[in-house]
Amino acid sequence: MTPELTVLALAGLLQALQFVSFAIPANKELGTGYTSSARDKPPSRPLSLRTARLQRALNNHFEGLILFTLAVVVVTLGDQSTPVTQTAAWVFLAARVLYIPAYAYGLRPWRSAIWAVGFFATVTMIAAALI
Repeated sequence: MTPELTVLALAGLLQALQFVSFAIPANKELGTGYTSSARDKPPSRPLSLRTARLQRALNNHFEGLILFTLAVVVVTLGDQSTPVTQTAAWVFLAARVLYIPAYAYGLRPWRSAIWAVGFFATVTMIAAALI
């Protein structure tokens, strides 16, 4: 397995961990009656600030994984794994790990800066595969 694929697998596990870290407080705050329903109506009470931030961080990771997965596929199938793409993959994962507490605790402007590091690491992988 290439290092990029290893990082993709770890990013998937991070996604699962993020889901659990959001789902537990969301179930406590909204009740399982709502969270197990079809959610045709909005909840009777809002999520706490921190739990809502964890939900947005989770959704952001889903979005980031789309482009990162594309980068890993291009690098792997194109047989373009290099120290640059490998480092960029690890930087992406580190940024995603740091992004969770930065978002949960509302660290501005650091949350956005951390997001940008992960985004540019992904773009670097794609560009490096094309060179």
